[in-house]
Amino acid sequence: MKPTTLLPIIAAALLAAGCTTVQTRYEQLTADALQHQTNAPEHILTEHDLAGLPLPVQNYLRYTGAVGRPVPQNMSMTFDAQMVRKRGDEPMEATSQQVNILTDRTRIFTMKAGMFLVPFQALHVYRDTQATFIVRVANMFNVVDIAGDTLTTAETVTMLNDICVFAPAYLTAPCFAWKEIDARSAGVTFTNGPYRVRATLLFNEEGALVDFISDDRYALEGDGTMRNVRWTTPLSDYREFDGRKIATYGEAVYHYPDGPFVYGTFRLTGIRYNVRQ
Repeated sequence: MKPTTLLPIIAAALLAAGCTTVQTRYEQLTADALQHQTNAPEHILTEHDLAGLPLPVQNYLRYTGAVGRPVPQNMSMTFDAQMVRKRGDEPMEATSQQVNILTDRTRIFTMKAGMFLVPFQALHVYRDTQATFIVRVANMFNVVDIAGDTLTTAETVTMLNDICVFAPAYLTAPCFAWKEIDARSAGVTFTNGPYRVRATLLFNEEGALVDFISDDRYALEGDGTMRNVRWTTPLSDYREFDGRKIATYGEAVYHYPDGPFVYGTFRLTGIRYNVRQ
């Protein structure tokens, strides 16, 4: 076989293997987090637990079916997604998976996508009050590799968002402080170690959470800097998973001075609670 014939085969093999190492790292991290998670005694959420929450948050927990069921200690999720790098770009099809250890405030998230037939994979790790974020192309080199306080603040907001949307029963934990606003909105403050972030939750007349608004999130700009931008996640299409109603469609939106930018849409394809592996 000619060397010129081998080159495409070698390239294809490299690309096929492209996302395996990042994927392996994701699997190692999630397995370790689950193995060493803090196990709290099982607690069935009751009406008594809701007493200190703003009324719309109480109604939300009732609407989702959280009352009468165990408060989750962890959760595993999968999504189909469409991501946009910048305004005017065509959306990229993507898939993602993540594990959250609620008792340890851990979030491990990975996303696979491709551009011009070249695969890349992102890995977000939020653990021990520290966050890291990499994006690796064909598993050969990183085009994004960041860490630090600003990223950790941003990912603390993401962790708060995950809990509000997918594990609302956990909002009764003492790490959350609440502010009454009105019949369809409430303010929440989430503290994790030295990091404290805030958000406003908006609900509809049925009690469903329909938007999450935070001014404590940061966007990664094209020049590699992190910019403080209002972040919202409009939510819809509630469906039932094992007796719990969960929003299965969400958008990720940055609100720049020149208008909102929807950089991602997510469709929940699966969720499991209190997993062991």
